[in-house]
Amino acid sequence: MSNGSITEVSSESWFSRIKNAFVGILIGLILFFVAFPVLFWNEGRAVKTYKTLKEGSGSVISVASDKVDPANEGKLVHVTAKADTGAALYDPVFGVTAKVLKLKRVVELYQWKETADKKSEKKLGGGTETVTTYSYSKAWSKDLIDSSNFKKAEEHKNPTLMPYSSLEEVAQEVTIGAFVLSPSLVSKINHYEAFAVGSDKSIPEALKEKVKHCEAGYYVGADPATPQIGDMRITFKVANPAEISVIAKQTGKSFSPYAAKAGGTIELLQTGVHNATEMIQKAQSDNTMMTWILRLVGFILMLVGMGLILRPLAVVADVIPFVGSIMSAGIGFISFLVAASFSLVTIAIAWIVYRPLLGGLLIVGAVALIVVIKGKLAGNKQGV
Repeated sequence: MSNGSITEVSSESWFSRIKNAFVGILIGLILFFVAFPVLFWNEGRAVKTYKTLKEGSGSVISVASDKVDPANEGKLVHVTAKADTGAALYDPVFGVTAKVLKLKRVVELYQWKETADKKSEKKLGGGTETVTTYSYSKAWSKDLIDSSNFKKAEEHKNPTLMPYSSLEEVAQEVTIGAFVLSPSLVSKINHYEAFAVGSDKSIPEALKEKVKHCEAGYYVGADPATPQIGDMRITFKVANPAEISVIAKQTGKSFSPYAAKAGGTIELLQTGVHNATEMIQKAQSDNTMMTWILRLVGFILMLVGMGLILRPLAVVADVIPFVGSIMSAGIGFISFLVAASFSLVTIAIAWIVYRPLLGGLLIVGAVALIVVIKGKLAGNKQGV
């Protein structure tokens, strides 16, 4: 044991592993079948978003920001101007004031963090021995870390509450030229910058005995240079007035989501000066990225689910460890092929509904994968 670390050795019998593996079959079935609606829904979402944005690219009009033209009421408009506000935001506890779009108070607590490093080894007879090393380090965290379940909880106690909490103040009215941004558009403004609280800024009277100035803000503790468990630092971030570009439906002197005939809505905001074409292209790129992320999520759900369904076979074979390892590798390969083929089939069926031509091509690819799986299984049987 060193640096406060502790090592724990635990064993699990073959019978216990078999029982857990069969329980895992139920979880695997749930994960496997949940993947189908996730993949199918994602393709419909992607196509609807694509068609919505394509429709928007053909109907959006760029308008001047210095006046609201009633003739554009209900139309999809593109506006570029400086997002600004007339009133200053105020932190009610620390008295920090700034004329910005958003003011964020960031509170961090110095706490213990436990890390568990596990190494498992199979034993003859199907059991396993796991060596777990728990190590401890000190770190700043915006959230409370519960130390009550630490292996060495008595020696690594964290505070159970934070005297101050993080906070975000948002300007009541954010304008862009003659227009007023809707709350949903304001929520899309996330270009934060650090806001330094000068040493000349007076600390509120009620906090003088607890709080002191530090380089970036305020500090609760003895010395910012040598933090101790329970110390707290408070910093601030702001979203300053800045040039932004918006695409949305003109509603009075504000905006709202534009409902396209394709079934989706358009309400875009980007920091900086961008023309309508650039904004639509960026939204299409984001849609493509999200589509692939959700495809990967669906595939992983199938892969993990299939692995859990077949896991009992590997545990049975683990009576002789190297045989179990070979079986696990085979199960991993089969799970990959099954997940890949069923994912492709599901996406293909969705494409037949939403993109008929591409769906047909994908079905061909999925069938080819299934043929590979059958050939692999047939080869394994002959080998036996």
